[in-house]
Amino acid sequence: MSATRGTGALDAVVIGAGPNGLAAAVALAGAGLQVRVIEARDTVGGGARTAELTGPGFRHDVCSAIHPTAVISPFLRTLPLEEHGVAWIYPEAALAHPLADGRAGVLYPDLDRMAETLGEEDAAAWSDLFSPLLAGEGALFEELLGPLRIPPRHPLLLARFGLSAIRSADGLARDTFRGDAARGLFGGCAAHSFLPLETLFSASFGIVLALAAHAVGWPVVRTGSQALMDALAAILRARGGEIEAGRTVASLDELPEARAYLFDTTPAAMSRIAGDRLPAGYRRRLERFRHGPGVFKVDYALDGPIPWEAPAAARAATVHVGGTLDELVASERALAGDAPAERPFCLVAQQSLFDNTRAPAGKHTAWVYCHVPPGCEVDMTARIEAQIERFAPGFRDLVRARAVRAPADWQRYNENYVGGDIAGGANDWLQIFARPVASLSPYSTPNPSLYLCSSSTPPGGGVHGMCGYHAAAAALERVFQRPAPALSMPAPRPQLPPRG
Repeated sequence: MSATRGTGALDAVVIGAGPNGLAAAVALAGAGLQVRVIEARDTVGGGARTAELTGPGFRHDVCSAIHPTAVISPFLRTLPLEEHGVAWIYPEAALAHPLADGRAGVLYPDLDRMAETLGEEDAAAWSDLFSPLLAGEGALFEELLGPLRIPPRHPLLLARFGLSAIRSADGLARDTFRGDAARGLFGGCAAHSFLPLETLFSASFGIVLALAAHAVGWPVVRTGSQALMDALAAILRARGGEIEAGRTVASLDELPEARAYLFDTTPAAMSRIAGDRLPAGYRRRLERFRHGPGVFKVDYALDGPIPWEAPAAARAATVHVGGTLDELVASERALAGDAPAERPFCLVAQQSLFDNTRAPAGKHTAWVYCHVPPGCEVDMTARIEAQIERFAPGFRDLVRARAVRAPADWQRYNENYVGGDIAGGANDWLQIFARPVASLSPYSTPNPSLYLCSSSTPPGGGVHGMCGYHAAAAALERVFQRPAPALSMPAPRPQLPPRG
């Protein structure tokens, strides 16, 4: 991607063209400012790129693949993404969770269908947990996809959410559900937290992701996640913004003069690049920010679809492979130690079942990763494949090529992925509320010209752009005395298109 250059003075410079950097730039440009984004790699996208990793015609999402938070996002919903090439594909089911006896828990957008997979008793308990929140999901997502507000705008709804969200995923699942299907389904959603499932607040991630499935589904982007990033770049250019790719920034002194600088980087990278433009004490606080566990990922080119023993697993683009709740708890508990689990919880995406642009005719792709301790050097390929083979006998026979990425590879690919942490930082209770530092304005710094807009700020990881939006809003108010672009509420409920 060649640089796009304009003329005239700059109002703002954004460092990093990931989802949040681009969202920040789009918000600033939408307010009438002259904005330039500077990206180290040759293409925009950060954690949402697509590439032919295993061979010609096999299109793999490099990092983020499934996008519930994008279609929930109050900011992204205001943008004409579809006019710039984004086509959403909604599988029949959001998620499948196979069990060893050939059954699978399936998360359908329609709450009334949950009895098909969970049984009447657990389906009723599932509905009791999610129906009250689903009634106000637009307001709840507005609260959750931003910084902590005191007082909150919707205190009663947030309190209802919080009574369950504060709990451990293990405790909530065991107390709420009786069967392995419901417990496993919820535990797998909660494992997206990268926390041991016995940890307080781990239930919050399970609730939010399952609620998103019922509210908007878990879609994929036709042709790959890169299409979403390319659309953001096109919207930015349409608003007069500029993108300069292939340029690494080591110091603010290298950058053109501007009134505001926004960093889609880690807190430590912001400290290093800003140097003495930030007070020494604040820089030390940024450098103490803690990163979470890493991931080990394998992308597969396959000679056929994954042969799941549970037929229902083919209804979803996302499949959680890990077995019972007990097995999930054991796997995620290993993240607090030095050695990865022997039977890791694996997140599988099978986009090519629903998007025929992802592989040559008759072929398929699989996107798989597991959680590992930070910086783990163990090759997890055999363990991942053994887990998939448990629930899809014959999987190994279909593998024609692999592309493997360990935690160290992730950090080389993207400096923000410290130790393989793709989530923007540890999600323990302290950093949920104090991200990157304890502050009522987490995007701002003591220097009114400098802002952090990465997933190391609220609401954290995910392709939603809300970290970038809120950082841009802070800069617009503090530096430019302009209002932030309006957000879109409530969340739309999509009409699910046919498969294919």
